[in-house]
Amino acid sequence: MKQTWRWFGPADQVSTDDIAQAGATGIVTALHHVPTGTEWRADDIAQRQREVATFRDGTPSGLTWDVVESLPVSEDIKKQKGEWRAHLEAWRMSLHNLADAGIETVCYNFMPVLDWTRTDLSWRRPNGATCMRFDLVDFAAFDLFILSRDGVEADYEPDLREAARRRYEEMDETAREQLSGNVVFGLPGAAEKFSLDDVRQHLHEYDTISEDRLRGHFIDFLTEVVPTAESLGLRLCCHPDDPPFPLLGLPRIMSTETHCRAILDAVDSPANGLTLCSGSLGVRSDNDLPGMMRRLGDRVHFLHLRNVRREGQGIRGSFFEDEHLSGDTDMVALVRAVLAEETRRRASGRSDWGIPFRPDHGQNILDDHDRNAQPGYPAIGRLKGLAELRGVIAALTAANG
Repeated sequence: MKQTWRWFGPADQVSTDDIAQAGATGIVTALHHVPTGTEWRADDIAQRQREVATFRDGTPSGLTWDVVESLPVSEDIKKQKGEWRAHLEAWRMSLHNLADAGIETVCYNFMPVLDWTRTDLSWRRPNGATCMRFDLVDFAAFDLFILSRDGVEADYEPDLREAARRRYEEMDETAREQLSGNVVFGLPGAAEKFSLDDVRQHLHEYDTISEDRLRGHFIDFLTEVVPTAESLGLRLCCHPDDPPFPLLGLPRIMSTETHCRAILDAVDSPANGLTLCSGSLGVRSDNDLPGMMRRLGDRVHFLHLRNVRREGQGIRGSFFEDEHLSGDTDMVALVRAVLAEETRRRASGRSDWGIPFRPDHGQNILDDHDRNAQPGYPAIGRLKGLAELRGVIAALTAANG
C-alpha cells in the first residue's frame, strides 16, 4: 500500500516539509486554481510537480505527484447542457497532458452541485479534538428555512421538520450564516465557490434530471473519456457520493455497491475504476466496506481511509468523522482485504499491484487548532491516522509471513 498525502499546493498550511516528516512518499494534489471545464496545461502540471518535489528551502523533497485529486467534472457535463462538449474535450486533453507528465491515477467525482456536505467543520469532541460533522436536523433547518427550495417539505417527515424548525429558531443570524457557509463549502481547495443563489439555480436545472438520467449522463461521459485513459495507460477512479444518500432533492448514483458495479459494468475497462472511500461509503450501514474491497478490488485504483461514527440506524442520518481506528468501519478488516487484493495483483503480474492510499481527513488535535489548515485536513490529525494505519499494515503483513 503506497502511503500518500493530500496537498493543496504552496498555500497549504501543511507543507511538503511536514508531509515528508510524516512519512508519506507520494502526493495527492490538483491544479485547484484552474477553472472547472478548462484544460490543465502541460506547463502548469510541470510547475506543480516541481513544487511537490521541493522543500520550502529549495532542496529536494523526494516526494512525487502520484494521484490527481480531483480533475473536476463540470456541472455542464453532468447536466449535458451549455459548454459540456467543450468541457469534455478539455478533460480529455488534460488526461493527455497528465500522462505525458508520468501521472497515471486520476480521481474525480460525479456528485451533482455539492462535492461533499457537512453542517459543522469544527465539532468539538469530549477530549478537545475537533472534527467535521453532518447533523441531519441542522441540514434540514438549512434546507427548509435558509435555502427554502421548492417542494422541500416532502423530503422530511413531520417530526424532523418540527425539530428543524426549533433548531432554526434557536440560531442567531451569525449561526445561520455559518451553517449556510458550511453546507455550500464545496470541493476542498477548488477555485469554484457557490452562493445560495448559485445552488438554487443548479437545483432548478436538476429538476428534470432523475437518477436514471444522471447515470446515463455519467455513462456517456465514461464512454468518451475511458478509451482515452486506457490508450494512455491511465487509471480513472470515481469517488463515491459524500454523504451517500439523497440531499436537496438531487439524485445519487455512487452511494452503494450496486451503484458502483453498474458503472463498472457499463464501461468495462481496467481504466474505469473506483476510489474506495471508507468514510463516504461507511456512512451507510448497508455498505460492507471489506466485502466491497473483496468484490470490487480489481477495479479499486485509490483508497481514502477514514472512519465515521453514525448517530442513528437509518440510511440517512447524522454522523461525525471519528478517529481512523474508531468509528463504524472495521478498518483492520478493510486493510486486510486491501492487502489480499495486492497479493492477487502481484501474483497475476499487474504492474499496479501497489494501491495508493491516503489517511483521509482527520481530527484537529494539538497544534492543529492554531494552524488553520483546510477543513478536514489537519497536519497532526492526519499524521496520527497515517501512523495508526501504518501499524495495522505492518501487523497484518507480519502475521501473513
